[in-house]
Amino acid sequence: MPNIFDEAQFVTWFRSSSPYINAFRGRTFVIMFSGEAVADDQFAHLIHDIALLNSLGARLVLAHGARPQIEQRLTERNAAIHYVKELRITDDAALTVVKEAVGTLRIEIEALLSMGLANSPMAGAGIRVASGNFVTAKPVGIRDGIDYCYTGEVRRVDAEAIKQRLDDGAIVLLSPLGYSPTGETFNLTALEVATATAIALNADKLLCLVEDRGLFDADKDLMRQLTLGEAEQWLAAQRAPIDNESNKAHREIAQYVMHAVQACRQGVRRAHLIDRHIDGALLLELFTRDGIGTLITADQYENMRKATIDDVGGILGLIEPLETEGALVRRSRERLETEIDYFMVMERDGMITACAALYPFKKESVGELACLAVHPAYRDGGRGEALLNALEHHAKQQGIGHLFALTTHATHWFRERGFSPAKIEDLPVQRQHLYNYQRKSKVFIKVL
Repeated sequence: MPNIFDEAQFVTWFRSSSPYINAFRGRTFVIMFSGEAVADDQFAHLIHDIALLNSLGARLVLAHGARPQIEQRLTERNAAIHYVKELRITDDAALTVVKEAVGTLRIEIEALLSMGLANSPMAGAGIRVASGNFVTAKPVGIRDGIDYCYTGEVRRVDAEAIKQRLDDGAIVLLSPLGYSPTGETFNLTALEVATATAIALNADKLLCLVEDRGLFDADKDLMRQLTLGEAEQWLAAQRAPIDNESNKAHREIAQYVMHAVQACRQGVRRAHLIDRHIDGALLLELFTRDGIGTLITADQYENMRKATIDDVGGILGLIEPLETEGALVRRSRERLETEIDYFMVMERDGMITACAALYPFKKESVGELACLAVHPAYRDGGRGEALLNALEHHAKQQGIGHLFALTTHATHWFRERGFSPAKIEDLPVQRQHLYNYQRKSKVFIKVL
């Protein structure tokens, strides 16, 4: 017998993911993953997810790392491993190993992307992979008296050449190597390659699969989204000593945040830091509304604004459950359409998460706060109070001196925010005539 709960859950998920499927078609994503991710037993799952994104029409550029593979080869050859300030010193011997490790990884990734066996997740995928000399590099040079030899940094990314491959429907695979105009090869970091490429392409997203879950606040809760300003404040607050090995993971996540901020400052709309250890992490981040990682965005991820006629459906979906349980008065679509100019909404990535309305009674210089509703999943974020503050400000601009509200369920909430109990007779005469004695709503008034 089929599991009805699982089927219903799948249908709900698939329907909720459909806006993202439409939104991502034709969008350019740069995905960075480390050499540790490639070495993981679950790496094939990540490749399958990448293939799925490609099949849905996303334009993908992959930038892979190779640090553990390089170090394994150096260790096997009893060669020295030198790092200074997180940068490898790539001498002649190390460069030979770097080329071997990177070349092998590139072939392995291309082979996985080419896999199309029947009854496998990539059956019939027919994915084309394009690699090449897309990245021009220059040497890091001598710093503080230390010659970094063939360790380099990105000088330029050939965005037009990459776009041509993407236009042809191929996935572009970038290794942590760059080439100079004089024919030299330089060892780069995958993070720098990914960031520079995302900027050059003006990509929609930079997706970094990291070793940790993302950023955490003082209470050790995952910070799910940050504006550029908030991300820069987080970076400014970091004072971990560079030579403290216990802070290695912290320093690494700070590097990701720095590059995410750099990308967003230079045209990339959103950067995501995603825990690579979670199976399906890429899909969970992209196709669920809140994701599972940390989003750093140049956009305002959640914003408050005046409602428009296009928001009627979203508002109805938000308030209907509250109407059913009697917390709100029922409003028809027709009524909502005629009163939409009174409403403000909070929108999170295309979804209405909260709404409220201000109905002015200009003759009495009072206003009614009505239809205040917050989605159940977002009731701990202060959205109701933010809407209240915004409508109070809007009321003052209209010369309104008092705000009143009628409620059956939220008496304490209003009292905690400066509203005082009042009588029906304290309402504007017009509103007294509309009072529903069957609901027995309590009246609260606040002096602005």
